[in-house]
Amino acid sequence: MSGTLLWAAQAWVDGRWAEAVLLRANEAGDWVEVRPGTPAPAQATVLPGPVLPGLVNAHSHAFQRAFAGLAERRESAHDDFWSWRQRMYGVALRITPAQLQAVATQLYAELLAGGYTEVCEFHYLHHGECGAPHVEPLAMSLALAHAAAQAGIGLTLLPVLYERAGFAQPRLRDEQRRFATDVDAVLRMRDAIRAWGLPRVQAGVAIHSLRAAAPESIHALARRLEGDPGAIHIHVAEQTAEVDDCLAATGARPIEWLARELPLDARWQLVHATHATPAEIAAVAASGAGVVLCPSTEANLGDGLADLPRWLASGTALSLGSDSQVGRSWSEELRWLDYGQRLQRRQRNVAAEPGRFAGATAAHLFERVRAGGAAAAGFARWGLVVGARADLLVLDTGASGLLGMPPSHRLDALVFATAGPALREVWVAGRRLVAGGAHAGAVTHGPAFAAAMAELWPD
Repeated sequence: MSGTLLWAAQAWVDGRWAEAVLLRANEAGDWVEVRPGTPAPAQATVLPGPVLPGLVNAHSHAFQRAFAGLAERRESAHDDFWSWRQRMYGVALRITPAQLQAVATQLYAELLAGGYTEVCEFHYLHHGECGAPHVEPLAMSLALAHAAAQAGIGLTLLPVLYERAGFAQPRLRDEQRRFATDVDAVLRMRDAIRAWGLPRVQAGVAIHSLRAAAPESIHALARRLEGDPGAIHIHVAEQTAEVDDCLAATGARPIEWLARELPLDARWQLVHATHATPAEIAAVAASGAGVVLCPSTEANLGDGLADLPRWLASGTALSLGSDSQVGRSWSEELRWLDYGQRLQRRQRNVAAEPGRFAGATAAHLFERVRAGGAAAAGFARWGLVVGARADLLVLDTGASGLLGMPPSHRLDALVFATAGPALREVWVAGRRLVAGGAHAGAVTHGPAFAAAMAELWPD
């Protein structure tokens, strides 16, 4: 839809609810006018509810949607992240490009319905089942790009540097054979994805983790990324075992090593950063790097709780990710983010900042992750602001949890008192993709996903 003219009785602009907001998108799908206090022009489409900006999902492994809900049993004395990972490899070793496309299309449609309009795909599943490249080397990346186009979501593809099994294991294990890359391969994939010129598809790079890439490779990649504007993501300090192993191998904690050894800046996104000391948090904040939090996955995997109050106080850019796909809406992630802190500290509204947003926890967190998501995906601007992509969400004020809620508390109620779907419409680049709470392609996405799941899980 080109030259889109919209009007909302209420919209989230500049961190607050504004009244009578005119929204105009150009043919490229970017906002060229966002003007509160404007009567509705006769030619404008009047949006059927209060409007929020969509959010960036800053960390996704799409193939793991085929595994969500299938690792919730324990048949041995102990179960943790590492045993979950071994079971996850079973999916990673056999999913095909066609199956990945079906799974990712379903996922991306679900993410749109959950309020995400851009997804950063931390993509390390590259090769064929035997570990050799596909005939089309980027077959798996293309499957994700096609899925994003089918669903309509924006996509930031992050091909991953993944070259060893651990600090003391210089090569990959056999079950990791589909992940193998080196610095040259990662940069070739990034450049090829950019050369596709696909609408709403862009590319940065990622490093799986300090344990999965040698220090000399990480340094080499960082040097070759000098001057490149793309995002750079890395898993870091997710598990205490990783911290211990890093200390033993390098004499430093993971975040400490990154801050000391690399030219961190706003392009760098530290995924999880769960186990960080005050000194490490201060170093990340000083560098300008961001942190990607994935509360539902971190809870599901038993990772632990980040020091959220300190990250917030430091001014570090924060964003959200769905990661393993056990949660697929940002309102659920924000709820988990604060509830984890409440349980740990036996306090309420831990993430609120008295004096800002009228002390509202949801508004404070929403604004922090809205702003932080821009850098995580490589955007200069994000939200209902001129120059940003013309994405928006329309709340369903009749949804359970929002019905009868005073307008000033709708965001609070969406995050902390609404269990079911609460979005009437979702727009990306000036085009409506979700209407009446349903994705336009749900009729075709669902059966293809179910068929792929039946092939992957024949029992």
